[in-house]
Amino acid sequence: MTATDRSIELINAAAQAAADRLAHDIIAYDVSDVLSITDAFLLASAPNDRQVKSIVDEIEERLQKELGAKPVRREGDRDARWILLDYVDIVIHVQHSEERVFYALERLWKDCPEIALPEDAVKTRGKAEEHARLTGSTEGEQS
Repeated sequence: MTATDRSIELINAAAQAAADRLAHDIIAYDVSDVLSITDAFLLASAPNDRQVKSIVDEIEERLQKELGAKPVRREGDRDARWILLDYVDIVIHVQHSEERVFYALERLWKDCPEIALPEDAVKTRGKAEEHARLTGSTEGEQS
């Protein structure tokens, strides 16, 4: 079984919305063969809580406006360190970069096929590492 066309459409719209809000390391997996509750996962991260929330808000607004999709569940708003949007067909995880590294969801789903994403989303790969390196070098210079 593979992710449905609708799931792929939702994933691509969500990935583009996340990229437009400068999310880092956007990746999607087709988990339909291993999970019966959803077709696909989208993972994205940001270096701060405010940006995590901004990314999630943009995804939610874009999916509603363009595809008429509303999440059945939204979790994690309070701390904005890891917000989950559940659209039944897809589940979107937007994490603070530290949570992304700690929980390493990619390791759990690495055997699942990756879903091709819009070019803007693909270009975000490695951005978290680049941001951490720049932040680290800046802090190091101030010490």
